[in-house]
Formats: sequence, structure tokens, C-alpha cells
Amino acid sequence: MTEPTSAPRTARERARAELTAEIVESARQHLAVEGAAGLSLRAVARDLGMVSSAIYRYFPSRDDLLTRLIIDAYNALGDATEAAEAEVKRSDLRGRWLAIVHGARDWALAHPQEWSLIYGSPVPGYVAPQDTIGPASRTTGLLTGILADLYVRGDLTPHKVGRSVHAALAPVRSAMPPDVPDDLIVRGLMAWTAMVGTISLEINGQFHNVIADVDEYYDHVMSRTADVLELG
Repeated sequence: MTEPTSAPRTARERARAELTAEIVESARQHLAVEGAAGLSLRAVARDLGMVSSAIYRYFPSRDDLLTRLIIDAYNALGDATEAAEAEVKRSDLRGRWLAIVHGARDWALAHPQEWSLIYGSPVPGYVAPQDTIGPASRTTGLLTGILADLYVRGDLTPHKVGRSVHAALAPVRSAMPPDVPDDLIVRGLMAWTAMVGTISLEINGQFHNVIADVDEYYDHVMSRTADVLELG
């Protein structure tokens, strides 16, 4: 059966797509210099030789442009981690986790400003819309899949958590398969924060004169998180 094809875009649609891409690329360059809080539609318009009123036809506000940058960053990170994790056998839970964390770090080192955009300080006055949730969940979903497979494997050391911790986990538990124990969720969050925190410290130069070989240190820390998760 022949797959349906989409109708070809008009010249106006192509021109709009091209200019949108130029606006986004200019915004990324500003992001690297001024940071997310300093992003300005007027400055982007000036760089592209546009009158400031024209850019609002593409992005009605600074927050709309910021959202586009955030979604693009999450999706680019998701592409990198998903591609890395897909190269590993499904039964190799440890290998899958290590592929994810190294894919994330490689992407972050190549795109430090975009990493800081999604995992750095919140932008004052900006509230991320629902559109960002799906892209943001791509890399975390890989870890969720590993936790689910680990639970199914069924050879975890049991640990209990208190009622207050159980209550605190309610939002994240809703994204997990049923019956995954609280302790495994806690360990997953510990592993996730170890990855994000270690990468962020490196991106922000906090290991300078502290860690002589960050590659070796990161390898060790991520291997230890695999041990905590009991990935084998």
C-alpha cells in the first residue's frame, strides 16, 4: 500500500519556515552571549535586518521564542540519548544507562548554553507551557524504561521508605509503571540528579582546580549510580 504524501509547501510557507529557522538560530547565538534572561526579540530582529514589529508575526512574545529554544534543546538531547541507548542490547540494563549518561554529557559539552537553558537557573517571569513536557520527557523516559525493566527482572534488594517520602513521590509515581516500589523510584531520582548535577557542575566550570580528569571522574560516578540502581 502506498503511503500518502503531504502536499508540497507553497513558496510562502517555505519562506516562512526559512525565516523562522533564521530567527531561532539568531536567538541561539544571543543565548550564548546574554543568556536566557537577556533574550530580546528586538535584538534578534535587529540582527536579521527586520523591523521589530515583523518578528512578532513569527513569535508573538519573548516567551514564545524561549519556548521554541527549550523544546529544540530537549529534542536535540533526546535525539542524542535515544540514539546512544538504542545501540545497546535491551537486556543490558547497565549498558543502556551508561549509554544514556554519556550521550547526555557529550551533547551537553557540545551545546553548553542549551544545556544550561533546560537545566540551569529558571528564567525570571517565564513559565514553561505544556508543550515542553513531551520533549522534556524523552531522556527521562529512557531511565523510566530501565527502571521498569529492572523491576520486572525482580532481583532487587528491598528497602522501605517512610510515609512522607511516599507522599512526596506522588507526581513522579504517576509516570511510572504500576507497582514499582518507592525505593526504586528514589534510586532512579538519585541517579538522574547525579547525572544532571555532575554535567552542570562541569559545564559551569566548577571542577576547575578540583577534578584533574573529569572524564575519569564522570565514568566512575555514573558507574556507581549503576551500582546503586543494581543494574548488574
